Amino acid sequence: MSGLIRTYRREIGSPWRLLNTAEQALLVLVHLRKGEPFAEVGAGFGVSTTTCWRYVNETVELLTARAPKLRAALREAKRAGHAYVVIDGTLIPIDRVAADRPFYSGKHRKHGVNVQVIASPDGAIL
Repeated sequence: MSGLIRTYRREIGSPWRLLNTAEQALLVLVHLRKGEPFAEVGAGFGVSTTTCWRYVNETVELLTARAPKLRAALREAKRAGHAYVVIDGTLIPIDRVAADRPFYSGKHRKHGVNVQVIASPDGAIL
């Protein structure tokens, strides 16, 4: 993830950031794993809530762009000879955001980001 962030920073010509690429990657992993509010995660890394949000948003967009599309993943599974795939997901709680409607889960009755994974029968992520 750190390499992906480093490449992106070079592409956009970012002169400097408060956190280096490894620290930004760790900040994002902490937020996604623990679901802590941006203010708390940011404080732990010595950055503001806004900077924390920006780092998380930027990195999630980079990861999303790398993920295969559903059709491509299903084609790959078929090519590999898998009779079926496993689709699983989880809701990672987040702070409320200004445009909160798209992030609200009626099932869980909280705001969150829905993370979904397509895996082969043996558990390998496609």
